[in-house]
Amino acid sequence: MKLIPINMKGFINIFMSKSKNDFKFILLLTVLFIFLLFSMLTGVSLGAVRISLKDTFNIISNSLSGSEIISTFSKSTVAIVLNMRVPRVIMGLFVGAGLALCGTIMQTTVNNPISEPYILGISAGATFGATLFIILGLKSLTGTGAFFGSVISTGIVLFIASLGKKITTTSLILSGAVVNALFSAFSNFIISIGANSDSMMTIKFWTMGSLASASWKDIDLPLFIIPASFIFFITQYRVLNTMLMGDEVAVTLGINLHRYRFIYMIFISMITGILVSKCGIIGFVGLITPHISRILVGTDHKKIIPLSAILGSLFILWSDILARCLIDKAELPIGIFTSLVGGPFFIYIVIQNQRKGQR
Repeated sequence: MKLIPINMKGFINIFMSKSKNDFKFILLLTVLFIFLLFSMLTGVSLGAVRISLKDTFNIISNSLSGSEIISTFSKSTVAIVLNMRVPRVIMGLFVGAGLALCGTIMQTTVNNPISEPYILGISAGATFGATLFIILGLKSLTGTGAFFGSVISTGIVLFIASLGKKITTTSLILSGAVVNALFSAFSNFIISIGANSDSMMTIKFWTMGSLASASWKDIDLPLFIIPASFIFFITQYRVLNTMLMGDEVAVTLGINLHRYRFIYMIFISMITGILVSKCGIIGFVGLITPHISRILVGTDHKKIIPLSAILGSLFILWSDILARCLIDKAELPIGIFTSLVGGPFFIYIVIQNQRKGQR
């Protein structure tokens, strides 16, 4: 199969334009990036044990510089910052960026504004894999089960969608709906025959998503996959912009939609599967951030992709902060807060699409 060309020259020139609109875009990215750094520092500081922003900054800066950490900080405080909260915040950064990136590409690939990464049945497959491992008493391997479940479900979706020789938007959506229903039924069946109260709570918390178990060893794979995928997709912005014009226009311009859709879906399933295996199912991130990005900068993917990544990271970081701090000495699943924001926004999207259809 012919490889997809990666336009590195285009990637380098993406932020080199001197037009007024591009200047505003770079300014927007700069402001959001500064706010992202502040959000990361806040995320490390807040929790069951409150640490001041100044102390948090000193501990992290001393650790990065290799100098000895000031003796005024207790060992427990240093351990909380460096071993628990920093990896958690970094994981949230990559999870938000990855899901937002996948949502952006998914909505363009299937040309459907209400699509998100889980449309391929990935969430149902991951839930089935995680549920199976939890019921079998393999809680330490829950992430592994979720990853394999998501890969299997995605493989089935792509197989069904390609039975007609060409992968179309309709075949992808319908195949994803069928596989999603199938794996959801399998999960409910397993729960009904083998779950006890302890495993039920584990399954419930996992399906709502959480960054609580994030550690340094969990970051290795996202640290490589997310930046590499970001670079790949941002070099594909011309193809993605063409896809927005519709299948007929794209084919007329020489775009091999079947090949591009297949490869893009492989990337999306790989990213989503890895993220789901690390933190469970966190919904609506890939749905709402691309829409906010389009409202701010239009439909050009060389602007949408980086903006969506930053907005997705901010969304996850602040949802995680609320999950940790809203109730004293307790932690809520992060998916609760993403759903509280995403649900009303989804209704807004549906209403807007209906209004456009009536014009």
